[in-house]
Amino acid sequence: MVRTEIINIGDELLIGQVVNTNASYMGRVLNDAGFDVVATSVIGDDAEQIKQSLNIAMERADVVLITGGLGPTKDDITKKTLADIFGGRLVENEQVRMHVENYFLRMGKPFTQTNREQALVPDNCKVVFNEAGTAPGMCFEKNGKLVFSMPGVPFEMKAMMGKVTDIIREHFKGECIIHKTMLFAGIGESFLADMLKSFEEALPQWIRLAYLPKAGLVRLRLTAKGSDKALVESAMEEQTKKLLSIAADYFAGFQTDNIAKSVGDVLRKKGMTVSTAESCTGGNIAHLITLCSGSSDYYKGSVVCYSNSVKQEVLKVSGDTLEKEGAVSEEVAKSMACGVRKLLKTDYSIVTTGIAGPSGGSNTKPVGTVWIAVSSKERTFAQRFVFQTERENFIERTSNQALMMLFEEIRK
Repeated sequence: MVRTEIINIGDELLIGQVVNTNASYMGRVLNDAGFDVVATSVIGDDAEQIKQSLNIAMERADVVLITGGLGPTKDDITKKTLADIFGGRLVENEQVRMHVENYFLRMGKPFTQTNREQALVPDNCKVVFNEAGTAPGMCFEKNGKLVFSMPGVPFEMKAMMGKVTDIIREHFKGECIIHKTMLFAGIGESFLADMLKSFEEALPQWIRLAYLPKAGLVRLRLTAKGSDKALVESAMEEQTKKLLSIAADYFAGFQTDNIAKSVGDVLRKKGMTVSTAESCTGGNIAHLITLCSGSSDYYKGSVVCYSNSVKQEVLKVSGDTLEKEGAVSEEVAKSMACGVRKLLKTDYSIVTTGIAGPSGGSNTKPVGTVWIAVSSKERTFAQRFVFQTERENFIERTSNQALMMLFEEIRK
């Protein structure tokens, strides 16, 4: 197995000012190409840190990918540092200069001396052209190992990754790596692990099972690696069937972490529609549903009814019921569900009304209390949950729980 390592450079990553999405994208691309990622790290814009991290990476990996620090400003030190490490000197590359000059010409902007310095590259590297920007990528080879340096701007790095994997393939043969991700709903991680204990113990050593819990959902990832592609694919299919035969009652779909996609697939298959009415989740369920391509086939719309007046005037919830039971109650949730289903003329509806917190709770209705309702022409029902967690997680868990309830109701 060819071992790869990722180093992301940037003070903004270390202090949390920018989320490091580069590592996850690069890891997926490398895995899909058949190359194992053994480590990732984030370091600051410091020459000594770059040198130390690169030395460590080259001891345990065959290929090292670096992003960040390739811009035109003084804090972009990666190019000069790599030139020092690999014993090269910075020279102007005519092709890169022409590319940068044409880039600014197309943008209608002047080609300055600072921009021209982008064309300086170590004379002992292979240039990886940047079709999406000005900073060129670089490839160094030492003792049979490859080191790539790419821009830290995500869309520029992504535009370059195809060329990078092509160069790696010229030097190394990747193995077959297959991932199969399955989503399970309505069961906790520990209970699912107990259910699959014997299955997991019987797996071949070259097939691994990983648990990826997420706010009321559990994803399972089977990973198989080997040199014989046909054998790996056959074994993956066999083990997937075994796993699903054990946990079929909770299976909600392949290759997804959004239960809304599974809901949409079932609705589309049955030619049915759904609407939503959200109070405490503020439109998040609608967001999850519309993240799925083609959701207009089955999703009619939403009413975000944060105030009682909207519940009354738009969804026709009785004012007496609101006064007597309170907005966070079974009666109001069911009334909202019937109201939005009739208003938007759908086969199903799902509704949330609760107390996201951190304020607003009481002894009888503590923070985290939520009523979720599902309505169809056949029946309307509601269920109470208490998710005592921070606000953002409460919204995520409530949204997933509502979609799970709908999914289970449609499957029946």
